[in-house]
Amino acid sequence: MSASHAGPGPVSAVIGGQRVQLLDKARIYACGITPYDVTHLGHAATFVWLDALARVIGFLGAEPEVCRNVTDVDDVLHAAAGRAGAPYDTFAAIQQFQFDQDMAALRVRAPEHEPRAHRYVEQVIRLAAGLVSTGAAYTRGGSVYFRAGDVATRAGLDAAAARSLSAEFGGRPDDPAKDDPMDVAVWQAGEPGHPAWDSPWGPGRPGWHAECAAMSMSVFGAAVDIHGGGADLRFPHHAYHGAMAEAFTGVRPYARAWFRVGVVTIDGAKMAKSAGNLVLVDKLLATHPAPVVRLMVLDRPWAESWEYTPALLDRAAGRLSGLYQAAGRGGTAGQAGGAALAELRRLLATDLDVPAALDLAIAEGGACARTLATVLELSS
Repeated sequence: MSASHAGPGPVSAVIGGQRVQLLDKARIYACGITPYDVTHLGHAATFVWLDALARVIGFLGAEPEVCRNVTDVDDVLHAAAGRAGAPYDTFAAIQQFQFDQDMAALRVRAPEHEPRAHRYVEQVIRLAAGLVSTGAAYTRGGSVYFRAGDVATRAGLDAAAARSLSAEFGGRPDDPAKDDPMDVAVWQAGEPGHPAWDSPWGPGRPGWHAECAAMSMSVFGAAVDIHGGGADLRFPHHAYHGAMAEAFTGVRPYARAWFRVGVVTIDGAKMAKSAGNLVLVDKLLATHPAPVVRLMVLDRPWAESWEYTPALLDRAAGRLSGLYQAAGRGGTAGQAGGAALAELRRLLATDLDVPAALDLAIAEGGACARTLATVLELSS
């Protein structure tokens, strides 16, 4: 899918308003799923966009190298496995298999790296020990806590908003063992009903943010070019993940650009199991081809949240038909045709402006339309 970029300079793209220059590779870390339930459109939107990001970077001339983790050590997962009467790792493997099937059906390419949290416990222990050694974390009661410092401030949140989000995402701000309510566990002391591993501080398990920090650094080293995931993970997960990595390595910023995909809502509420408003991927694909579902997701600004309605599928089908018809036309030839392809490249390199790129491709037709269909995996 890669194509040589125009001119002798580096590959350059704007991601979230941040210009990223690349030589030959792009290190992309993507927060993957916690495999405890079926795949819904909210999941799919994030991973279709991340797939499109990687494909566009390949088109621009750099080689994308994607690491998408699996959070298979997680309190929500443990609870779901307990309700199902299954070992957490077996339960997670079954759910992960279904997710992989759904992603393949949506033409989302498998990542180059797919670390699973339960295989990186030793790395989390090393991370915890390193943070303690520099004073960025402290031990108490068999747990290791990362000092929050200015994490919330850097994320643009006041104390009340940060504490509310911490509680919502299992950060336990009321834990009396902490020096500060916003400190988070790098290593959580063992508790009944959860798996546990040996550590210098006693049996316990990795903290959520520490898992991603450890997996990311193990695969890519101190920093990444682009970190992607759902916009709802901005705080606390992305904020603490990045802060832990920076505190451990001394390298700032951890990520050169953030690609936080807008959430999908129904009747104004975020699509989530807890809200009971799921639109399942397998149900959508039973009635609509994968390119239609992909285009429904992609034909909009990637950072904006959006409201799902069935009418959007009809609109996407119409836009896709227009693209196919344009691809069958002769298109503009010669120098003008080259200018159209150059403009297509510019639009995709400018924050993945898919709506404008699609308008251009439909108007120009020919090679421009065929190129866009190929790059975004929209071909029939």
